[in-house]
Amino acid sequence: MNIEQIRGSITPVVTPFKKGEVDYESYARLVDWQITNGGHGVLVNGTTSEPSTLTVAERNRLVDVAIEATKGRVPVIAATGSQSHAETIALTEHADKAGVQALLIVTPYYIRPPQRGLVEYYADLGGRTDLPLMIYHIPGRAAVTTDLSTVKAIKERVPHLIGMKHAVNDMGFVTHMLDTFGPDWRVFVGLEELSFPMLAVGACGLMNAVGNLAPRKVADLYEAVNKGDMETGRKLHFELFDLNQSVFFDTNPIPIKYMMKRMGLIANNEHRLPMVPATRELEERLDKVLAHAGLV
Repeated sequence: MNIEQIRGSITPVVTPFKKGEVDYESYARLVDWQITNGGHGVLVNGTTSEPSTLTVAERNRLVDVAIEATKGRVPVIAATGSQSHAETIALTEHADKAGVQALLIVTPYYIRPPQRGLVEYYADLGGRTDLPLMIYHIPGRAAVTTDLSTVKAIKERVPHLIGMKHAVNDMGFVTHMLDTFGPDWRVFVGLEELSFPMLAVGACGLMNAVGNLAPRKVADLYEAVNKGDMETGRKLHFELFDLNQSVFFDTNPIPIKYMMKRMGLIANNEHRLPMVPATRELEERLDKVLAHAGLV
């Protein structure tokens, strides 16, 4: 698959649970639903998938199920990062052999490594695969900020580093990256409310949790900006505004899973500890968002 196809709305699909176990059958249905509703790709084991509550075996199985469910219709991107270098290697090697189109590897969380440690970390992982690789930059979750000189140093060591999922409120960094690496550098939006402005600057796509609720509209936003139709893009930006904000009414994906349950997309909004379902007060607040969006 051409790297140019790694663009557009690539939703980090939630992980459904049933009585404490991963519901792989429901997951396959969600993957198919994404594709039939305009999604340009699927991200497996993104933050919205609650990967830190899953075992390595479960994360690997989700990759296999996604590949089987997509049937080659869209790219499958596997998020294979962990706080553990050894776990990241295991996840990356499985995804590579399984046949994903690209890898998204989060900065190792909790450890708070120095920038030179990040360079060595990604250089080591890049040496273990030829797949297109992207950095997942999410300081709010990982407590790690990656600066431009570090990304440049990694790119020098890993020629198949193709971009970044940027999930932090820093538009300037997007411009700096595109100015440094050129327009082919792939920047995916990781914060919903920055979707339109980041696309306008030159981001190549969206990896947004809200795609679990409104995949067609999120895909339409990308398509509009990609065609230069900024008026339509701006209109969709405001139409998605309430939904985008609701993602962060509580820790993601607590709001998303409740709304998906209300929409009939999943049987229940089950989580694994320390994640817990929405409170009654949050449910009432989210019900209003869903009604306003016309999703229930």
